[in-house]
Amino acid sequence: MKRLDRYLLKTYIGPFFMTFLVVVFIFLMQFVWKYIDDLVGKGLEWTVLLRLMGYTACTFIPMSLPLALLLSGLMTFGNLGERFELTAIKSAGIPLYRIMLPLIVFAIACSAGNFFLSNNLVPYANLKSTMLLRDIRTQKPALSIDEKVFYKGIDNYVIRIGKKDRDNQTVHDILIYDHSNGNSFARLTHAKEGTMVLDEKKQLLVFTLTDGFYFDEDMQKSNDAPERRILMRGTFKRQTIRFDISSFQFSRSDEDVFKTNYTALNVRQLGKFIDSIRNDIRESRQSVGKNMAQQFGVIRTVTMENETKTGTDSAGTAADTIVRMQLTARQQHDAATAALQKIREQQGTLEFFNMDQSNRNEQLWRYEIEWHRKFTLCAACLILFFIGAPLGSIIRKGGIGIPLTISILIFVFYWVVSTIGERMARIGSLTSAEGMWVSSLILLPIGLFLIYKSTRESQWLDFFQQKKFKNLFRKLFAKKNESITNLQ
Repeated sequence: MKRLDRYLLKTYIGPFFMTFLVVVFIFLMQFVWKYIDDLVGKGLEWTVLLRLMGYTACTFIPMSLPLALLLSGLMTFGNLGERFELTAIKSAGIPLYRIMLPLIVFAIACSAGNFFLSNNLVPYANLKSTMLLRDIRTQKPALSIDEKVFYKGIDNYVIRIGKKDRDNQTVHDILIYDHSNGNSFARLTHAKEGTMVLDEKKQLLVFTLTDGFYFDEDMQKSNDAPERRILMRGTFKRQTIRFDISSFQFSRSDEDVFKTNYTALNVRQLGKFIDSIRNDIRESRQSVGKNMAQQFGVIRTVTMENETKTGTDSAGTAADTIVRMQLTARQQHDAATAALQKIREQQGTLEFFNMDQSNRNEQLWRYEIEWHRKFTLCAACLILFFIGAPLGSIIRKGGIGIPLTISILIFVFYWVVSTIGERMARIGSLTSAEGMWVSSLILLPIGLFLIYKSTRESQWLDFFQQKKFKNLFRKLFAKKNESITNLQ
């Protein structure tokens, strides 16, 4: 490797990794804010949250790599152009494509790595993160019984504590309402003080109550008395009540339920599912066609049976056929009723078939979209690199401000077009290939045009280096300041 290649790679890799980590962090924060209500207050261990963040961050890698390649290419060649290093290299007779060669190799390696991650790591991360998030969202809030608050988190029980000591175990003025008997009358237990602790396995919440009483009001029915109310009252010096809180413990669901989801499959598995769904659609169409042919054959048979009841022969001229069709009113009514019944049955069958076909097609489109996504993100790495690097050499403006603004605009345009194409493919307005590749097909000519303009030493977009551009905002702000002064 030549010294120039090492210098370019060293200049490029720094902004690349910085941009990549920042983009992944931004996507991860967006995920956290989206599900913040489901994550807070569950009493989860930090290892569970860390695993969720790690799996989720892995799913954002394929989308972060194209943006990192775009922004780092703009920054690198913008800095080289601003410091006139790019001009010095070209004056030595080295063309632009040779200058970009080590970075092109790096971009191709990133594209191949992106496909490997999308095909192997991302399906596994999607499976783990989806199941983990599902378990967290279904998890009950953490067991927290506050003072002077009626706590209803435990099934069939309502607990109120008047005061807690600093040890968080000794409690005073305890009220416990027991609704486990299944009727509208509850058993009330009151104690002046007691303790509240968890057992060793953290499966039971144990209340040890002292100096209290209880009320138990129940309604019983018998033949002698339709309604018979029994009231029991008693006192105790010491009583132990245990509550099952195993449902508050975090538990993992079976991952086999989600393993066939399209986001948890690689290219080979998606291909098998796509072929299977297509075969099911084809067989369903054939079975419906055979069923309709058989049913219409039954209608024709019923009609022919009614014809034979007239006693005419099956052979004859056209006039004889017209005579044979002259059925009695009763026969015509029976034939019409049988035909209408079969037609209604076929109408219901066709409506169900159309609904089933619509569901199968939507499922097929989702699997096809996910199959194409693994390739479009790889192509986006190369396309956005060939947009960013030539554009940076044309603009010749380094730093972080202008390259970041341009990168965001280009990436937002790519993301909007890609999202619109994906939505249209999901509803069947476009094929899966058209919907997923439309953004790449739009940006590819732009990249080729920028490469052509940069190799021809184009002065296009050279206004970024002109003083007029730099003084434009100064004049605008000066006019605003003058107008504000005049108003004052």
